[in-house]
Amino acid sequence: MSSTLYLVSTPIGNYDDITLRALNVLKSVDFIICEEVKTGNRLMKYYGFDKPLEALNEHNEARDAEVTVDRIRAGADAALISDAGTPVFADPGAKLVHAALKKGVKVVPVPGASSILSALVVSDFNINSFHYAGFLPRKRDERVRALNRLAALQCVCVIMEAPYRFKPLIEDCLASFGRNRRAVVAVDMTMPAEQVIRGTLGDISKKFDEAPFKAEFVMILDAPDRN
Repeated sequence: MSSTLYLVSTPIGNYDDITLRALNVLKSVDFIICEEVKTGNRLMKYYGFDKPLEALNEHNEARDAEVTVDRIRAGADAALISDAGTPVFADPGAKLVHAALKKGVKVVPVPGASSILSALVVSDFNINSFHYAGFLPRKRDERVRALNRLAALQCVCVIMEAPYRFKPLIEDCLASFGRNRRAVVAVDMTMPAEQVIRGTLGDISKKFDEAPFKAEFVMILDAPDRN
């Protein structure tokens, strides 16, 4: 009985992007905690695993985290995965980790694919220092205030967003950062349809109007001293 919670990074799109260690952990644990059972089942089926899956997401995490931790504490090993990438980071799981540590459960990260790091390393920007802004507020006035704060920073900024909110985001970015701020938009990373759109915000806005995309994306905004 080791009573360990593993935070297992899964592929961000391409199912071949998983580590041997992640596969070994998923194979050995007693149960797997996933964001959505349907997505978790599809992943397990691809790798040939048959493990009990339990959903833990924004709808039930506050209610069920303590119960799940009590099961682990009683002697089970469990793996937390998200729908894609590294769990907890921009995904549910923080309450589970907090409850586990509070109750003395060992928490072990199993690193792997990351859309954020993938986008950063191909950006051709100086990424020795960067600010991760994550998903911005949906309400426009709150989003504009957040972007204005980012525009005052002297480092690379990273934003994540859903495809259907790209247009309002790019319009607000144009107003906050100016048309000439260099940027990269990484779409469908690791997949055959992968795109890395480069240029100024003005260029990228025009390219999107000509060829909209339909996938979650990462936007990297260069530091102002590169303009």
